[in-house]
Formats: sequence, structure tokens, C-alpha cells
Amino acid sequence: MEITREQLKRYSNLLEEWIPKEASIAIAARDQYIYYAAGEHDLQLKEGQKVQPGSIADLVLQNGIRAEAVLDDALFHIPYYGVGYPIDISGENAALVIILPPPHAISPPPPYRFLTGKQDEDWRPIPVDKIAYMESLQKKTWFYTEKEPYKTNIPLKDLQQRLPDNFLRIHRSYIVNVSFIDRIIRDFTSNFLVLLHDGTELPVSQSYIAEVRNTLGF
Repeated sequence: MEITREQLKRYSNLLEEWIPKEASIAIAARDQYIYYAAGEHDLQLKEGQKVQPGSIADLVLQNGIRAEAVLDDALFHIPYYGVGYPIDISGENAALVIILPPPHAISPPPPYRFLTGKQDEDWRPIPVDKIAYMESLQKKTWFYTEKEPYKTNIPLKDLQQRLPDNFLRIHRSYIVNVSFIDRIIRDFTSNFLVLLHDGTELPVSQSYIAEVRNTLGF
């Protein structure tokens, strides 16, 4: 696989703004780990090490979908909580795994049923099923319903953790409501664009292509 360590490090850099400092990050492709950045909870993986059957990386590579589990010390002599995501590296399926201590595997808070957004000087509660997409722009978070913009104080990374399953992260700056997608097209550079029913075009970044493909099934 022709890819440099610096290119791989970009994937872990995307996560630095929301993962805790004790997390380790691993990237695996084919049957081995190709990148590892150790945090305080260190499994002592090595680049070039084979992916162990039953590990989070193995589950992602085998099934092509997000995987999450608490594993005992049978594989790495230390228990861990892992969350793995399918990613695309140079056209090849790979797995990005976040490794944390088991106590991080707590029940998530319930999904948002509405968001309160500011428009002019008014605050309005908006049901989330009426929101077409969300955007992070100039360190502010906006969400849109029928092209009406609302500002919220909740960062995009925090929103992602508490949105219903029909919301999909497609870019560092965008989360889209799948119910509002009309179709997915390619631009003149062959990059994917999400086209909404109202004509809005949103880019799909390389880091999220594999997850978008797996979620939407194309």
C-alpha cells in the first residue's frame, strides 16, 4: 500500500479534538496494523503486526461497518474498550480504531429530539427530524431547516454523539439528515457530493467516504 506515515497521521489528527488523551489510535489494512499512536492506555501494538482475529480492527475489516466492544485481556494482555470505523486509504478498505480503558464504555445519553437554535434575536426549538443538515463554520455551529439557518452553542462533534441514526457525518464540517438526501453525485474532480432535495450540495471528504458508502449501501 503506497501511503506515507504523514498521510496516515492525518486520520488521527481528525480525532484529536474529541478523543481523551488516554486513547490510543490504530489503523489497520489488509491483515496488519499500518499505523499506531500510543496514548496512556497503550496496547503496545507495532506497525506491521498482524491483526488478531476477534479484535476490533478484525471486526471492521471483515464486516466493513462500525464496531464497538469491551474486550478482555486475552488478546493484548490488557482489557480495553475499542471503537472501530471503516475508512478508505488509497482505494483500499481499512479500519481506524480508537482504544480506551473499559470504563469509557458507558451508556450514551439519549438522542436529541429537538435543538434550540438562535435566529436573529429569537431562540426556537426545532424538532431534529426537520433539520436537513448541520455545519461547522468559522468556529460556530449552524443547522438548517428549509434553508433557514439557526445557530447553536453545541459543537458539531458533540452533536454527532447524540443525533438519531438517520444523521450521517460526511465531512469534518457537515452532518446530513439522510431523509433529506435526493442523490449522491460526483463533481468534475470525481469527488462525491451529497445533493439535497432543495438543491443544496454538500461535499463528502475522503476521510468519510467509506463510512458513507457502507451506511448508504452503494
